[in-house]
Amino acid sequence: MTTTVGLLHPGAMGAAVGAVLTARGIPASWLPAGRGPATRRRAEDAGLTEAEDLAGCDVILSICPPAAALDVARSVAGFTGVYLDANAISPEHAKEIERILDGATVADGGIVGPPPRKTGTTRLYLSGPDTAVAQLESLFAGTHLRPVALGGAVGRASALKLAFAAYNKLTFALAAQSHALAERHGVGGELRELAADVLPHTPLGAPGGITSAGRRAWRWEGEMAEIAEACADAGLSPALVAAAGELFGRWREHRDDDGATLDDLLQALVTPPE
Repeated sequence: MTTTVGLLHPGAMGAAVGAVLTARGIPASWLPAGRGPATRRRAEDAGLTEAEDLAGCDVILSICPPAAALDVARSVAGFTGVYLDANAISPEHAKEIERILDGATVADGGIVGPPPRKTGTTRLYLSGPDTAVAQLESLFAGTHLRPVALGGAVGRASALKLAFAAYNKLTFALAAQSHALAERHGVGGELRELAADVLPHTPLGAPGGITSAGRRAWRWEGEMAEIAEACADAGLSPALVAAAGELFGRWREHRDDDGATLDDLLQALVTPPE
């Protein structure tokens, strides 16, 4: 019997995950109500089917900005199938979703890597009830999105995702701050030459990555808030991560702006938006 999947909501990552499923013949639906033309275009390109609700689905995947994860879960309260929250949220928020959807079997997921469009780039870490994890592993086995079962309770996959993201994304914040400081004192070119020679494979030495990060930072700001909360819950200082979130917040005006340059982003750090 074919598993039916519902997807909430097809952003860049969600649509790519949906395409992984439809490519292997697994029906996947989405809810167009209240969504804009860009979302519709992504859904169509991914082969997703429009639906009025997802009540009849066997599995629902939630892939959305972290700040929306709880509201997205509440929007399908009463669902009784397998619900995968695959968002960059704190372990405590993952457990809260488990409480919100007390009639469903909730699994915790952490996607690490870019949208899965080729093999070997992206992993889906899974924790939670064994039956749900096994079903999700089966859905994605052999696809561009590699499932990895961690075992253990809801919250473990989220913790791993956030621990990795803390390091990975803080490096972009640190590199951006360093380049902005150098530019402010007229030694930007010298820093670029030095970093390219000494640290060529880092965001400091290859600042083109900062430009790409700046366009996505509207999502990263919320992710930093989740990481800060997870740090505080673990008895760690949230200050470093909270500061990175504040830095990413200065790039809100460049959300998905393909025309944003490195100079634009560095200037936004020096002069925060009002």
